[in-house]
Amino acid sequence: MIEEKDIAIQITGLKKRYRLGTIGGGTLAGDLQSWWARVRHKEDPNAKIGSKTYGKNETFMALDGIDLTVYKGERVGIIGHNGAGKSTLLKLLSRVTGPTEGEIKLDGRISSMLEVGTGFNGELTGRENIYLNGAILGMTKAEIDGKIDQIIEFSECAKFIDTPVKRYSSGMYVKLAFAVASHLDSEILIMDEVLAVGDMAFQKKCLEKMSQVSQDEGRTILYVSHNMNTIRQLCDRCVVMDHGKIVFNGEVEEAIGIYMKEKQVFSDFLDTSNEKRSSYLGQNLKVKVEYIKKLDVPEEQRNSALPFEIKISSTESVSNFRVRFEIGRMGRGVAISLTDRLYQIEKGSELILRLRLDISQLVPASYDTTIVLFEAAGDRSIDLDCVRSFSFIKSSEDVTMKWNEACWGNIILDDMTEI
Repeated sequence: MIEEKDIAIQITGLKKRYRLGTIGGGTLAGDLQSWWARVRHKEDPNAKIGSKTYGKNETFMALDGIDLTVYKGERVGIIGHNGAGKSTLLKLLSRVTGPTEGEIKLDGRISSMLEVGTGFNGELTGRENIYLNGAILGMTKAEIDGKIDQIIEFSECAKFIDTPVKRYSSGMYVKLAFAVASHLDSEILIMDEVLAVGDMAFQKKCLEKMSQVSQDEGRTILYVSHNMNTIRQLCDRCVVMDHGKIVFNGEVEEAIGIYMKEKQVFSDFLDTSNEKRSSYLGQNLKVKVEYIKKLDVPEEQRNSALPFEIKISSTESVSNFRVRFEIGRMGRGVAISLTDRLYQIEKGSELILRLRLDISQLVPASYDTTIVLFEAAGDRSIDLDCVRSFSFIKSSEDVTMKWNEACWGNIILDDMTEI
C-alpha cells in the first residue's frame, strides 16, 4: 500500500483564471485613455483596428478544477490539444505563476524545462549558466562542481561551453538545458515539449536518461509532448487534458487512443446489420455481416488468443469464401490473418462462424481491426461505415493475393482456426 510519504505531487481543486485582453497600454496616458473610453462605453482609442476587445470582467479558465496525485518514481505523460492547459499546469507546479484556487503539495525540489532556454542568461557562457541553474535549484557550488563534467559531456557542447549561449542554436540550447536539468539534484523533473527541437539521436539519449534517473534514483517525471512515440517509450501512466480539465488518467495506450480520437475498443457485441454502407460500393449486397461478438477466453490465454463470433446473412448463394482479419495501428497496416478453410452460404440463409485469432506475436498496444470476406471470383466490393469495417471482396483470382504492404504491414499471422 502506497503511503502519504510516497506522494511526490498532490494537486487538489486547482484552478487558474486569466483576464482576457491587454492589461496595460504601455504608458500611463494610454491606460487613462482606455479607462475613460470604457467608462463612457466608447471604443478603445488604443486598440488595434479590427481587434476584438474584451470587457474588464471577461476571464478565461485555463485550469478548471484539477485533482492529480503523482507518486515518487513515476513517469507521467500529459497530453492534450493546444490550449488544453498542459503548460499552465506545469507553470503552476514550477511556481512560475500562482493558482487562482486550489492547493499544490510538493515533496522535493523541482527542475523544469518549460521552453527552450528557460532560466538561461544569453550573455553568460554555457558553463556559467550551469552554475546559475544549479544555484536557482538551491545547490551549492561544491555540489555543482562534482557534476559539471558529466553535464558538459552529456550536453555534447564541450567545444562551445565557454561561449555565450546567445550564440547557441536552438538544438544546442536544448542539449545543455536538458543536461543541466537531468543531472542536478532535484527530485521532480518537469519537461514541456522541449525534446522536439533536438535531433533523433539526442531524443533517444534523453529518454534513456530520464528512464534511468527515474528507475535508479527514484526521481519523478512529468512529461508533456505531442509525440506519442516518446510518450510510449518513457511514461508508465498518462493524463489526457481537455479545456482545463483532466478527462482521463490511466494506461498509456488508452490515453493515446482518447487523445487521437481513435479509441476503438473491441466491444463485447457490435451489431452491424443497420450500418450504412459506403455509397460508392453500392447497397445491394450478396452477403452482409450482421454482428461480431467477442467471446470469453481463459485468463492464461488472453495475451495469445482473441476469440470472436461472426454472423453472416446472404441474399444470394456464395461459395468458396474466406475471412481475412486485418490489423492496423495509427492508420498503418500491421498484420493480417486468414481463416484456414473456405466457406459457403446458401441464398437466404445465415452462417455463424466462431473463430480464434492468434495475437501472440503482437506487442501490447491498441489496434484497429477490419474484417474482410472475400471469394475466389468476381469484382464487387462493399464496406460498412462503422467502428470496424467489414468488406466483401470478390477476386478474379483464387485466394492468393498480391501483398499490400502499405495496408497489411510486414507480418503474416498464423491462419485462424475454427472453434
